Amino acid sequence: KAHQNWFAVAYAHFVACYRVKDSSGWQLVFTSPYIDATIERIAINSKVNMSTAEPIPSKMVAISYGSQIRLWSIHEGGNKTDIGIFNLNVRVEFLFFIGSQLVALSSSGKIGVWHAMTQHWQIQDLVPVLSFDSAGSFLLLGCNNGCIYYIDMQKFPLRMKDNDLLVTELYKDPNLDPITAISVYLTPKTSSICGNWIEIAYGTKSGIIRIIVQHPETAGHGPHLFETFTVHQSPVTKVMLSEKYLVSVCNEYHHVRTWSLTRFRGMLSTQPGSTPEASFKIVSLEATDSNYSYAAGNDFGPYGDYDEQIFVQKVVPETDQLYVRLASNGDRVCVIKSVDGSSITSFCVHECEVSSRMGSRFILTGHCNGNIQMWDLTTALALFPKKEENHAQKINGGPDTNELLRLLDQCEISNSLCSTPCMSPCFSALGNMANTTIARMKASNLALLNQSFQQNSPSLLSQYQQPPSSNPIHHRGFGGNISE
Repeated sequence: KAHQNWFAVAYAHFVACYRVKDSSGWQLVFTSPYIDATIERIAINSKVNMSTAEPIPSKMVAISYGSQIRLWSIHEGGNKTDIGIFNLNVRVEFLFFIGSQLVALSSSGKIGVWHAMTQHWQIQDLVPVLSFDSAGSFLLLGCNNGCIYYIDMQKFPLRMKDNDLLVTELYKDPNLDPITAISVYLTPKTSSICGNWIEIAYGTKSGIIRIIVQHPETAGHGPHLFETFTVHQSPVTKVMLSEKYLVSVCNEYHHVRTWSLTRFRGMLSTQPGSTPEASFKIVSLEATDSNYSYAAGNDFGPYGDYDEQIFVQKVVPETDQLYVRLASNGDRVCVIKSVDGSSITSFCVHECEVSSRMGSRFILTGHCNGNIQMWDLTTALALFPKKEENHAQKINGGPDTNELLRLLDQCEISNSLCSTPCMSPCFSALGNMANTTIARMKASNLALLNQSFQQNSPSLLSQYQQPPSSNPIHHRGFGGNISE
């Protein structure tokens, strides 16, 4: 995870923090003590004001394992202060900073907040939370009762009668459909949700996407329903609302639908209204035995605030390459391939003016050998429109059939434990390499693979299903993985 000119790297049992300066480049400034449990979540904030008497903001790093959260303050020179160890009482699923406040969240509806000024840890039970987003100092929660709630993290208001967090209902879905994804867009003229110009897109369990808005002419009233989209047939898992596009993803093989938006004087307009832009899939196969931190360290996006949004596609769990694609239409921007051939175990996208010699958007990749590699996304996006692109690349922003076959060479995609039938390399083909491990794919991935092969090249599918001896396995170990 990264914030401004700092980024934190979580290994299995410790955390390291790096800082960049124009004069010296990236430098290691902090290493945590050894943590007995496996680290599952990480958060960093490079500018936390812990008191009005402190002229220099502190740097805060938090980790979680199980229900435990551990928090440090890092000072100039790398000295650290242990802030404390907190317990959410349930497993922490999301850990992040909003302003100076640390938030731990569980989908069961339990939320924990650490306030920097008071250094107070508060836990509260809410209805089960299925999605969340932040807008300025506000945390918005999409819940399974069809309501959107918000909490002001800057004021940290507590109800006088019971000292609980002040949770306010913002909007209720007309069908009371569980809200599984949410995205807030603050226009350049609005700095917080308290302003009179706010737009929210959310997706539901039934696959419906709605946009609700509050514009200057509706000030004094809550957000009202602006537009509804009914294109997905599965629950919506991600949604992103930006100045130019609405992007949504459902859980049917990460199916993406996008729309271009029409604005008049900055506000969403119905004349001519939104226009369907693209429909594509982000193929991302999951291993049956992946660790708990895998999803947090390998989230495909979309990423981007006001600039061009992108997806980062990691096709199989053990791979040395990532596909960077435009979120608006799925076109391939570039392919990132590990410079040393090591497997990519985690990645993140960061936007920051860290140096006058580098761009402002980066992709950081963590590798199975403990290395970190940094990629210039600004230049890739700048060069993308100028490249000569063939027709196949525009259609297949992700891997084509040949690329997919090469990636699958190192995976066991059959859900059969016997040698026949065998749809991919099996252990019998390894000979004396009995200790070699293979990423075994979930059975639910097979339907997607068969569908992709049949659409692209049936002949290649039959070639791929030959006896296992014709498909060598390329394995890379996972010692010292970077988990997030």
